[in-house]
Amino acid sequence: MAPSHAVRCCQRGLSWIPVIFINLVVCWSYYAYVVELCIYTIANTEEKVIYLIVFHVFFFMFIWSYWKTIISKPASPSKEFCLPKADKELYEKEENPEAQQEILKKVARNVPVYTRTGSGAIRYCDRCQLIKPDRCHHCSTCDRCVLKMDHHCPWVNNCVGFSNYKLFVLFLAYSMLYCVYIAATVLQYFIKFWTNHLPDTHAKFHVLFLFFVAAMFFISILSLFSYHLWLVGKNRTTIEAFRAPVFRNGPDKNGFTVGFRKNVTQVFGDQKKCWCLPLYSSLGDGYTFPTRLVNVDSEQGNVEHQAIKCTVDGQTNPRPLSESQNHLLGNKMHSEEQKDSSPANIEVCQPVSITMENES
Repeated sequence: MAPSHAVRCCQRGLSWIPVIFINLVVCWSYYAYVVELCIYTIANTEEKVIYLIVFHVFFFMFIWSYWKTIISKPASPSKEFCLPKADKELYEKEENPEAQQEILKKVARNVPVYTRTGSGAIRYCDRCQLIKPDRCHHCSTCDRCVLKMDHHCPWVNNCVGFSNYKLFVLFLAYSMLYCVYIAATVLQYFIKFWTNHLPDTHAKFHVLFLFFVAAMFFISILSLFSYHLWLVGKNRTTIEAFRAPVFRNGPDKNGFTVGFRKNVTQVFGDQKKCWCLPLYSSLGDGYTFPTRLVNVDSEQGNVEHQAIKCTVDGQTNPRPLSESQNHLLGNKMHSEEQKDSSPANIEVCQPVSITMENES
């Protein structure tokens, strides 16, 4: 047991290396821009003040969103998805996989679970010993099941999922703006140093290197940010983009797509004034999601009035599943969508069984 514990401690320590690296780069960029560029290189006072004010706005928003993503605890399934004691004992004693599936199916009738494994079986995590909610996956690095898991990001040393996906997207956005602002404002002084129009001082190295680092990070972050904006618009996670979610009627990569506007609202919330702030405002409970569904799952029991507890940022909020659905698919938004849609469009219903349709 001791060696295993020591290995886990070493892994936890090593996992902070990317975070430390990013923070060291950010600290150096702050020094290089504020001290070496603005104080020692720029002679015009008005230009210097404007550069510093705008820089600190981007710097503050970048640091805020970055550390919020790091410290936000990934939301995990509640105890409602664990097997009852009697069923758990039967499941562990049973060696026949088909019999184990029958036990899981009986328990799954009482929880809002509509996705399956690739073979059509109930999604069960042997490590956490619970039935996985829709879009939930087990993270081997965090050693826990994470609601609406997107991926594990080493740069924030955290799992990106339902509770912090908006924060992660904002972190990418503000880090990109931070880098492009530095590169744009440093460019003219980079050229002057490069062509020897400015004297060789200790600031030359910092200014030249600062431009290269900012441009390099901007290009890499831009591609990642664009990809996640595409995922938000399609209402997919990174995992679902590579492996389509499987419903009782088969896989459907667009199973959770409910229209671009509603897809964005699920992640950023219905209060537009909060979209740019790294504060939790996503809609839903992390357990149930509106789907493009048109028929009722006969094997699923009535779970509409169950209260599932979802903990986000240390606050536990029990919410009826139907309330989550209605909040995401409000009558006002639904009526607006109907005005612009034709009868051939896909109907949005409660998250039950699915009939596959090709995306138009």
